[in-house]
Amino acid sequence: MATENRATPLALYIHWPFCKSKCPYCDFNSHVRERIDEPRWRAALLAELDHWAPVLKGRELVSIFFGGGTPSLMAPATAAALIERATQHWSAARDLEITLEANPTSVEASRFAELRAAGVNRVSLGVQALDDASLKFLGRGHNAGEARDAVKLAARLFDRFSFDLIYARPGQTLDAWRAELSAALAIAGNHLSLYQLTIEQGTAFATAFARGDFRLPDDETQGALYEATQETLAAAGLPAYEISNHARPGEECRHNLVYWRYQDYLGIGPGAHGRLTLGSEKRALKNFRAPETWLGAVERAGHGVEESLLLSPDERRDEMLMMGLRLGGGIARDAFRAETGSDFETALDAARQTSLREAGFLELDAAGLRATAAGRQRLNAVLASLLA
Repeated sequence: MATENRATPLALYIHWPFCKSKCPYCDFNSHVRERIDEPRWRAALLAELDHWAPVLKGRELVSIFFGGGTPSLMAPATAAALIERATQHWSAARDLEITLEANPTSVEASRFAELRAAGVNRVSLGVQALDDASLKFLGRGHNAGEARDAVKLAARLFDRFSFDLIYARPGQTLDAWRAELSAALAIAGNHLSLYQLTIEQGTAFATAFARGDFRLPDDETQGALYEATQETLAAAGLPAYEISNHARPGEECRHNLVYWRYQDYLGIGPGAHGRLTLGSEKRALKNFRAPETWLGAVERAGHGVEESLLLSPDERRDEMLMMGLRLGGGIARDAFRAETGSDFETALDAARQTSLREAGFLELDAAGLRATAAGRQRLNAVLASLLA
């Protein structure tokens, strides 16, 4: 593969696939194992970093994100080794963001100081709810008190932090959600992620939902909950910069902005994905999903890549639209032209584009293309129409 030009930005995602237990709503690549040979896993993750170093020589590393699974179960020494190796291979941006996802159990929170010393400067906490009954329903391993304590500890130890909540839970009312948002804002920093509960195929919730064990709020209630979320967070100074993510201006998650802006990122670890510009090509990379399969592949070949696909110009256009229209700011005209070689007016069907603009779902101007608030609320339908 060709090497890339010097100082081209690069984000790095590192996947730690292990959890203590599998949450019933989760369809991520997470696995429960009785024993983990962590030195072996550390060596494999380092080896995969080493494999990519000459291919991506000269890049500027703008973010590192440890996701999972539950990377807060990883030994801080493993995180430190990976951060050190990555910053040896690539020059670190002056404001390099290093995020680690963590669960707010007391055991994992006890590692926060060591993770900070290892180089992590931002944590994202999987709080998910602020009442014990909801946490039990969601299969979480912490209670509401532990969650609040973990958030307070994160605020003391890390430069930046965020936490997640899940809404549109069974029986949740608009008043109850407004009260929970108020409680969240009382302990929040400058970033919050607020996700609507969805039933994903292959999860324990999918089976329970099909059996009729619980029901989700109806569409009207879900819409009201979403609108209340946007209004409440905007009024508190944390507007939505992406459909589910809210931040004070300048406090957005820099790593996730790389995804939504369709910039380059390298994925390391089981099931990790990547998008890399190599010369004039853009490639979609996918690692082996099963942890042991990935581990064996790395130990044999130095990497765990299962699939490397050359993306066509149309695929690049479509992916950029699917990611970029999630952002409140949309897609910059210059960035779209640089990626696709076209302007919006020529790259997209004029009649469908006009119809969506007239319906109040899209805006197009000299700056670029963006979905309106109404368009982001029904983005799947907007994209289906735009890309039909």
